[in-house]
Parts: sequence; structure tokens; C-alpha cells
Amino acid sequence: MSYTEKILCTKSHEYVLKGEPCVVGLTDYAIEQLGDIVFLELPSVGDEFKKGETFANIESVKAASEIYMPVSGKIVKVNDALVDAPESLNEDCYENGWLVKVEGVNDEDFADLLTYTDYKEELE
Repeated sequence: MSYTEKILCTKSHEYVLKGEPCVVGLTDYAIEQLGDIVFLELPSVGDEFKKGETFANIESVKAASEIYMPVSGKIVKVNDALVDAPESLNEDCYENGWLVKVEGVNDEDFADLLTYTDYKEELE
């Protein structure tokens, strides 16, 4: 099963991979639209966010954007390698390009998220 078959997506282009902890990142479509990533600001371990809150900021040669938390929870791991090399998101936004890992997620947070297939159809 490919990575995209296992993720759930928001209409604002974040994804979450269900698990303990849940993995949160930006979809390939979002990265493609942004173009060359030049800056990424991520939260700290221990920070807590509600679903829909801004938890990170990203800048590319084209635009600056806020990144919204697709589920409520507590940050337990941050992908610090991306802060030092944000351009690596352009190569892989899934396997190694996740942004944060979150614990304490309630199942109801997944209810309005889209499967990757449905997400891609929404984009058309």
C-alpha cells in the first residue's frame, strides 16, 4: 500500500497519517503550488493545537502560507531536518517530509477529512 493510500487530507492541503502518534504534513499538491520552498517555521515539542489552528508557516519563492493543524493534539516530534533544509520538501513531502507528529488525537477529528483519492477529485 502506498503512502497516499493511508493518509487523510484537508481541503487546505494538510495531511494526517493516523497512528500513535499521528503524522502531519503538507500534500504534494500544496508543495507543487508553492514551488521552491525557502523557509519553514515549525512549532516546538510540547505545544498543543486545536484542529484548524495555524501551527506552522512556510515560504516559497512564490508565496508565504500558514499551515493548519488537521487534528487536535500535542506535538511530540518535530522534523527539525526540514527547518535546516526546507527545500527537501520539494523532493519528498510524505515519507521523509512530514512536519510534526501529534498525540492525543480524538477519532472524531478524522470524520471530515478526505481520503487522498477524494482529495485529488476535489482539486479537479
